[in-house]
Parts: sequence; structure tokens; C-alpha cells
Amino acid sequence: MKSSRLVSILLLLQTRGRMTAAQLAEALEVSVRTVYRDVEALGAAGVPLYGDAGHAGGYRLLDGYRTRLTGLTTDEAEALFLAGAPGPAAELGLGPVLAAAQLKVRAALPAELREHVDRISGRFHLDAPGWYADADDTPFLHTVADAVWNNRVLYAMYRRWREPTDVRRRLEPYGLVLKAGRWYVVAGPDPRTFRVDQILELDASASSGEEFTRPEDFDLAAYWAAHQRDFHDRLFRGEAVVRLAPGVTLARAVPVNGQAEPDGWTLMSVPIESVEHAHGEFLRLGTDIEVLAPPELRDRIAGTVAQLAERYGNLLTDSGN
Repeated sequence: MKSSRLVSILLLLQTRGRMTAAQLAEALEVSVRTVYRDVEALGAAGVPLYGDAGHAGGYRLLDGYRTRLTGLTTDEAEALFLAGAPGPAAELGLGPVLAAAQLKVRAALPAELREHVDRISGRFHLDAPGWYADADDTPFLHTVADAVWNNRVLYAMYRRWREPTDVRRRLEPYGLVLKAGRWYVVAGPDPRTFRVDQILELDASASSGEEFTRPEDFDLAAYWAAHQRDFHDRLFRGEAVVRLAPGVTLARAVPVNGQAEPDGWTLMSVPIESVEHAHGEFLRLGTDIEVLAPPELRDRIAGTVAQLAERYGNLLTDSGN
């Protein structure tokens, strides 16, 4: 709706400062011509909105002008309270701050919206970590978060998976990411990803006071999306051809292609990390899966099944005697 779009333009300029028509159009997912019309409408309504031409031009609000518009829609109010995950906030030391902020927002809402957000709080609870994963021990999370916020360099002893496992690293922390209950810090100058729970120690004397300049064009969300794509490309380098029994599915984070067969089984190609990893994963399905390729994976599973048959066959023979 045009009215909500006009409010969005005001709020964008109020929070971000000067923006071009193209930037506003991209943020609002409309055409540049629509932005021009909206800006004219705001000006006609008396909003002190100015436009500058040239390379450094754009639209801006008169210095000191702030809109008093605070109306939230029902969906916006519900999303705000649903997005406030108390667990991660508490881990960062922001639990009381989040609670206080939500209390203030709730108090400012009209009665009908307060009812909606109360229903959200009572019916939805976010718990990010998986069932079978112990909580990571992250004693340095607060220090890392503080360094992220204040552009402060960290000197860390870090444990990685390959030899030598324990290495010293100079980190320029650009941002923190919480993925499946695990904290990661993205650090420069050539951005890389480090697990916070694998930081063994921080050199406080070397780290104190040294600051870095965070690249203005660094986009944490865009970096993380690219990092995940690269991770999956590197992780699943092989492929297996398998048959699955009726009703059996593979719980995987990568897409698979399946083709129904006359006997009710499904023939599909599955990306795999390695023969060794796939061997363990597929054995969990027991007789509900048949591996057709690659040959080394099929042979390895067949060998394991033969060993199990021999072992349990001996047990059955002994119990019969």
C-alpha cells in the first residue's frame, strides 16, 4: 500500500541518512519512478525532504527532523516478539536488555496488539540447538562480542582440525553468527570463519587497545550465505546411487532426485561427503536401503554386513547349543 510505503521511506531516511532513489527503490522493491512519485507526495504533505543531484547526491530529511510514527501492524508486532530469541541474547549478556526492550515495546502497543504478542510468547518458543548436541563451552564469547562491537583486534590461540592443531591467530572480528546453536566469528583482514568454542585463550595484553578499520562494504549476511554455499560445495564432492524402501526418506540438507520403481522402492542419486562417511550414515537405515554405486561403497557395506552376520550367527549357534 502507498501509505505504508511512504512511512517506510521516512523510516529508511531517518535511520540510514542520505539515500538515492535507486537505493530506496531496491529497499522497497519498487521502481525508481514510484520512488519519485512517493517523494513528491511526502513533500506535498509538508515533510522536509530534500534531494541533491550529483555523485554524492540523494534524498535526506532536514537535520533534526524525526517522524513520530510508531504504529506497528499486527504482523510486525508478532514478528518482533517472535524474533527476540532469549537464549542467544543471554549468551551475549543482553538478556536483561532484551527483556527491558520488549517490555517497553509491549507497554507502547495498543491493547489489541498486546493480546497478539502475548499469544506469540505463550505459543512459540525458539530453541536453536539440536537434540543430540551438548552446549558448546564458549568462555570468550562476551570478549569476542565486545571486540566485534568496538572494532578491537584479538590475539587468540585457536584449535583447528588439521595439524598443527593449536595455532596463534590475529583476528579482526567483523561479526558473530549463531548457526544451529553454535557461535562463529567472521574475522579479517581476509575474512574467514572461526568457531568461538575453539578459541582456547586470548592474549589480553596484546589485544588491549589495538583497533582495526572494518571494511565499509562488508556485508555479514552476504558473506555467510556465500560461506554456506562454499561449505556444501566442498563437503559433498561425491555421489552415491541408492534404492530406498517405501516410505523411507533421507534427512539431508542437500537436495536429492528420486524415481519411483515398480516394486515401490525409490531409486535416487545422493550427494555424499566421502565413502567412509556415507558407509556409517547408510548403515543406520539397515535393510531399508540398497547401495548400487559407487562400487567401493557397496563392497564396504557388504563386507560390514557379512561380518555382522558372522558375529550374530555365532551367537545364535552358541545359544542353540
